[in-house]
Amino acid sequence: MFHIELVEKCKANDRKAQLKLYRQYCDGMYGVAMRFLKNPDDAEDVLQESFIKAFQRIDQFKGEVTFGAWLKKIVVNRSIDFLKSKHQRTVELQEGHIQVVEDNDWTIADGIPIEKVKESIEELPERYRYVVQLFLVEGYDHSEISQILEISETASRTRLLRGKTQLKEMLKDVAYGTGS
Repeated sequence: MFHIELVEKCKANDRKAQLKLYRQYCDGMYGVAMRFLKNPDDAEDVLQESFIKAFQRIDQFKGEVTFGAWLKKIVVNRSIDFLKSKHQRTVELQEGHIQVVEDNDWTIADGIPIEKVKESIEELPERYRYVVQLFLVEGYDHSEISQILEISETASRTRLLRGKTQLKEMLKDVAYGTGS
């Protein structure tokens, strides 16, 4: 059955179609939630909430992007909302007046395992970690990141640049044997 057909049946509140879409996307979306939450129980909760929200708002899906991309945005937003509610604090940065120079060099020293890169991303301050993860791991652009995190595109670029600088510094310590 085609996605369009499945989505249309879901719009008509067809439970079998909803279950089919759920089964098709649950593993991939669970992976997205886990990359943010790092806790299987929390990721499962967010996944369930995301599907409930998706099915409640499926009429808003217009087919401009794939259903998977639409659902992924819901999962990412729910994951970030969960983390924000867990921390109960928001860091307000005045980044709007900063001129950002694009830096697309993401090279790291040879011999650094990908797991160490992921661990280092986790050690970044929250305001940088989210942007680095959304940009580097999830593949969102600055326009999308600014909407998801409700920050300006300039703030997104600034946080990405600062996060990348910190990440490279952390990995440089690993490359030269001075890190953990």
